[in-house]
Amino acid sequence: MTQQRNVPPAGNQEMGAGRPMGGRPGGGPMGGGPMGMAMMGGQKPKSFRKTMRTFLKYLAPYKIQLIVVFIFAIASTVFSIIGPKMLGKATTRLYEGVVAKATHVAGASIDYHYIGTIALVLLGLYLISAAFSYLQGYIMAGISMKVTYTFRQGIAEKVKRMPLKYFDTKSHGETLSLVTNDIDTISNTLTQNLSQIVTSVTTIIGVLVMMLTISWLMTMVALVIIPISFGLVTVVIKASQRYFKRQQDYLGHVNGHVEEVYSGHTVMKAFNGEDKAVDQFDRLNDVLYGSVWKSQFLSGLMMPIMTFVGNLAYVGVAMLGGYLAVQGSIGVGDILAFIQYVRSFTMPITQTANIANVLQSTAAAAERVFEFLDEPEETTESVNAVMPESVTGRVSFQNVRFGYTPDKVIIKNFSADIQPGQKVAIVGPTGAGKTTIVKLLMRFYELNDGAIKIDGVDTRQFTREDLRSLFGMVLQDTWLFNGTIRENIRYGKLDATDDKVVAAAEMAFADHFVRTLPQSYDMVLNEETSNISQGQKQLLTIARAFLADPKILILDEATSSVDTRTEVLIQKAMEELMKGRTSFVIAHRLSTIRDADIILVMKDGDIIEQGKHEELLAARGFYAALYRSQFETAQIEPNN
Repeated sequence: MTQQRNVPPAGNQEMGAGRPMGGRPGGGPMGGGPMGMAMMGGQKPKSFRKTMRTFLKYLAPYKIQLIVVFIFAIASTVFSIIGPKMLGKATTRLYEGVVAKATHVAGASIDYHYIGTIALVLLGLYLISAAFSYLQGYIMAGISMKVTYTFRQGIAEKVKRMPLKYFDTKSHGETLSLVTNDIDTISNTLTQNLSQIVTSVTTIIGVLVMMLTISWLMTMVALVIIPISFGLVTVVIKASQRYFKRQQDYLGHVNGHVEEVYSGHTVMKAFNGEDKAVDQFDRLNDVLYGSVWKSQFLSGLMMPIMTFVGNLAYVGVAMLGGYLAVQGSIGVGDILAFIQYVRSFTMPITQTANIANVLQSTAAAAERVFEFLDEPEETTESVNAVMPESVTGRVSFQNVRFGYTPDKVIIKNFSADIQPGQKVAIVGPTGAGKTTIVKLLMRFYELNDGAIKIDGVDTRQFTREDLRSLFGMVLQDTWLFNGTIRENIRYGKLDATDDKVVAAAEMAFADHFVRTLPQSYDMVLNEETSNISQGQKQLLTIARAFLADPKILILDEATSSVDTRTEVLIQKAMEELMKGRTSFVIAHRLSTIRDADIILVMKDGDIIEQGKHEELLAARGFYAALYRSQFETAQIEPNN
C-alpha cells in the first residue's frame, strides 16, 4: 500500500525540508540564483536598468520606511543648510554694532539679544538635523539588514534546490563569494549610500538656492567649479576603475592560493613544494600590490583635486564678495555664509561621483546574485507524490540511460533486479559508472531514459526528501563537521536521544575508542577533523548510518589508509550494518565481496556481467580477469 502525498512544486520548497520560503523578516519577492566571483570594485553590470528594476522589487516591502528615510534625510539636510545664512545674519549684526561703536555713532550698541536668539535657534536647528540624521540612519540600517537577510536566505534555499550538475561546473569559492562579497556590497550600499544620494542631491539643490538668495553674481562664479569638478573626477574614476577590478580579482586569487596551500600543507611539505608555493604567492601578491596602490592612489586624488577646485572658488568668491561689500550690495556676514555654502557645495559633488561608481559595483554584485537565483532548479516534485507505508528494499533498474551532458552518455542500457536484503557489489575500472549508479539511485541526477523503482514505485514519484530518507551512506571520503562526536553521529537522526547515539556507536564498534578520547562523546572535532584517525572517522560515519536505520545502504568498502586492526573493525561494522538491509557496495578490492548475492560488473557505463563470485570466475570473462590481476598482484613478494 502507498499513501498519496500532495506537495508543492520544488520551486517553492526546500529540498528535504518541505517548508515554503516565507517566514523571514521582510518577506519580499524571492526569485530564483549564479554565484559570481568576488565583488569587483568598478565592475559594470551587463544591464544596469534591468538589475536596478529587479533590485527595487526587493525594496518594495519597505517603501513606507524608505519614504520616511528620504523625508528625514531631506529634513536633516535642509535644517543644516539654513544654518550658515542665519549665522551670517548674526555676524552682520555683530559687525554693524562693532563698526558703529568704533565710529562713535550715537546710541550705538551690539544687539546681543538678537545674536543670542539666533544662536539658540541655530542650536535647535542643528540638534533637530542631528536627530533626523540619526533616525534615518537607524531605519536604513534595519532595512539593509532585512534585505540582505532575504538575499542570504534566498541563496541558501536556492543552493538546496540546485541540481548537482551545477556544482560540477562551479567552484565552492564562487558560491561563497555570493554570500559574502556580493551580499556585503549590497548591504553597504543600502546602509551608507542610498540615503546619502538623497542627502547629496538635497544639499546641492538647497545650497544653490541659498547662494542665489545671497548673490546671483557670486553664485555664477561658484558654479564654474561644477564642470571642472565633474571633468576631473570622471578622469580619476575611469583611470582607477580597472585597477579596482584587478584588485578584487587578485584578492580572490591570493585567498584561493592560501586556502589551497593550507589545506594541503602536508602534501606540500612532503614533496618539498614550499618554495614553489611561496613563489606563486609572491607572483599573485605582486600583482595585487600593484593594483591596490594604484587604485588607492588614484582614488585618493579626488579629495585633493576637489580641495584645489574649491579653493579656486573661494578666491573668486572672496574677491567678488569684497567688491560687492564695498559697494554695499551685501553684508560681511553674507560673504561668510556664502563661503560656507561654497564649501558645502563641493563635498556633495564628490559624493555623487563616488556614489555613481559604487552603484555600478552594487549593480554588478546584485546582477550576479539575481543570475544565481534564476539558475534552473531540480525538476519539480510529483504533484501526487507517494510514499510506501513499508519499504522492503526491492530495487529495479529498467533500461536506465544517463549522461552528464547530452553528447556524453556514460550509462547506456542498464537493467538489474535487486531483491530485499541482498548485498549487491558494483565493480569495474575507474570511470565505468559505479558512483554514477549511486547518484542516480538517490536522484542527485535525473535519468535521460528508463526508470529506477523501489518496491515497484518509480523514484520520480517520491519526494526527494522521502526518497533519500530510505538510504544510508558510508563512503570512503568521510564527511564530519566541526562539532562534538555526539553531534556528528546524531546527524544521522537529528532527534535521536543520547542513549541511541551511544547504542549506534556500540553497534559500529566505535564506542570503545570514543570513550578513550578526552571528553569522550563531547570531544569537539576540529575543522579538518585531524584530531582523530582516518579509521576512527569511518567508524563514526558507520555509527551515523546505524542511527539513521535506513532500508537501503550505499557503501564504499575501501579501507585504505587505516591500520589492520581498524580495518577489521570497519569490515565487521559494515557486515553488521548490512544485515537485513539491501546494500549496494562499491567494491575496490574484489576479495572482500566474494559473499555478495549479486555482483554487477560495469565497463563503459554498461553492465557486461552479473552473477555470484564463483559464477563469474567460471565464466572467465572480464570479472575473472580483474580478479586474477588483483590476486596475482597481492601475491607478489616485496623482494620480487
